[in-house]
Amino acid sequence: MTASVPSIPTDQLPKHVAIIMDGNGRWAKQRSQPRAFGHRAGVRAARKVVRAASHAGVEVLTMFAFSQENWHRPLEEVSLLMRLFVATLKRQIAKLEEYGLVWRFIGDHSAFAPELRQLMAETEARTRSNKGMTLLIAVGYGGQWDIAQAAAQLAEKAQAITPEAIESRLVTAGYPAVDLLIRTGGESRISNFLLWQAAYAELYFCNTLWPEFESKNLHEALSWFAGRQRRFGRVPEAT
Repeated sequence: MTASVPSIPTDQLPKHVAIIMDGNGRWAKQRSQPRAFGHRAGVRAARKVVRAASHAGVEVLTMFAFSQENWHRPLEEVSLLMRLFVATLKRQIAKLEEYGLVWRFIGDHSAFAPELRQLMAETEARTRSNKGMTLLIAVGYGGQWDIAQAAAQLAEKAQAITPEAIESRLVTAGYPAVDLLIRTGGESRISNFLLWQAAYAELYFCNTLWPEFESKNLHEALSWFAGRQRRFGRVPEAT
């Protein structure tokens, strides 16, 4: 964060922040540019927000980069997104040590090109022992798929299907539940993102299109979270 942005006490910070990065296409359309222009601007915004979240003290940041439903977009746009993903990873691998992030990629990657899967594996391996914030990139991800694959693992081994057992087999197993889920772009839905993990998340919707979402916007969301009273189904404590 910049010096002008006040820090938030650690005990008031969300441990796990998840972001639906929405609005790239509309941002580009407002500027009479192709959607590709918006997606490239979205990558730059993501880099700033990752840095800001790390500096703020967030432990885990999950970013929704490509959903299973995104495969239904026009082939040209999907191809562009895949190329942009590969190019971004190639550029970022050389810079990873600067932030000390631990990178992980969650989702069904079976339809991805071998080059992309290899880059993802190399990135995870290179950053596994880092000590900084964990960055989870959700690609080829869907919340319903995640729950179904966890249940399938249990069924295959004839194990009891309980909430605890399902949670232990989600792709986010071992990480804290989502505390704060942010969606940019003016929409008020979670679009099949981390359905299980965000069961008790605070939901923060803002109108800012993703390419314009900056450090100050993240801080506004974190400050809003700090002012929430989280009860998890219980009544407030008597004062």
